[in-house]
Amino acid sequence: MNAHSESAPRLTLAEIRSARATLGDRILKTPIQPLSGPAVEAALAPGTTAVLKLELFQHTGSFKARGALLNALALGEAELRRGICAISAGNHAIAAAFAARTVGTSAKVVMKVGANPFRVAECRRYGAEVELAPDFHEAFRRVQEIQDTEGRTLIHPFEGLRVATGTGTLGLEFMEQAPDLDAVIVPIGGGGLAAGVSTAIKLINPQCEVLGVEPYGADTMFRSFAAGSPQSIEKIDTIADSLGAPYALPISFALCRASVDKIVRIHDGEMIAAMRFLLEHARLAVEPAGAAATAALLGPLRERLAGRRVGLIVCGSNMDAAGFARLVGS
Repeated sequence: MNAHSESAPRLTLAEIRSARATLGDRILKTPIQPLSGPAVEAALAPGTTAVLKLELFQHTGSFKARGALLNALALGEAELRRGICAISAGNHAIAAAFAARTVGTSAKVVMKVGANPFRVAECRRYGAEVELAPDFHEAFRRVQEIQDTEGRTLIHPFEGLRVATGTGTLGLEFMEQAPDLDAVIVPIGGGGLAAGVSTAIKLINPQCEVLGVEPYGADTMFRSFAAGSPQSIEKIDTIADSLGAPYALPISFALCRASVDKIVRIHDGEMIAAMRFLLEHARLAVEPAGAAATAALLGPLRERLAGRRVGLIVCGSNMDAAGFARLVGS
């Protein structure tokens, strides 16, 4: 764990508790359940136990609803009249649409051509206008244009103290539900989830190890940790599009750097195996990102966490049945 510098962003437990009160019953307190049984015992190192934080059961099917709604609830009357916009591979777009509907404003979201059809449909079901861009560079250009011409407020998918405060409520919940955890594994895309969750965990239990996991094909935070500053990658190459952030940004990077002890990387095949594992042994159908923490415990972190009680964040599940079947059946 690295100490905050004087210029680093700071997030307090009081702020996270206040955010939870602000969100109130608009956000679900998602359940936990043990990952257990003979097959699990055989797959994990001796003495290791695992607890799943089932954030896939959150409104919109992922943790993204927390940060998006907290941002939307902070909008003033003039901002609400103009509406919001967002850019996303899917989960954040759905969350932004949900947040807009909850606070009574409009949403325009930009997604990449080829985005999962279920996610596009969910955005529209929540009332958002969806635009499709040929690639992420064009998508970012278009969302900037929407901000400039329509005056909409951008709800960022992972950057900002308010995003981290929102995801911090997940870490707070998990620590209250499972206070005896020795370690927690958190998936990392842009770092918004890990920034808030890791901060909350360390504020409540500094001895609890927080471990991040990224795909090899989208390892921006791993590279950023190695370089000591936010980095970008030229190409995203992973089935876990929810973890495919093309770059890290200063606030989420600094919060992760302060409270995430280590980041490991996993292959797409390990995520597919973990998806199958969760389906068979936890009865959960999750998207690749939702299986990332489990893949890390079954793979690169197996020996490091031997004999310990480990929390796994199942961050989301927004995937059509055909896409899920193609992956787990491969």
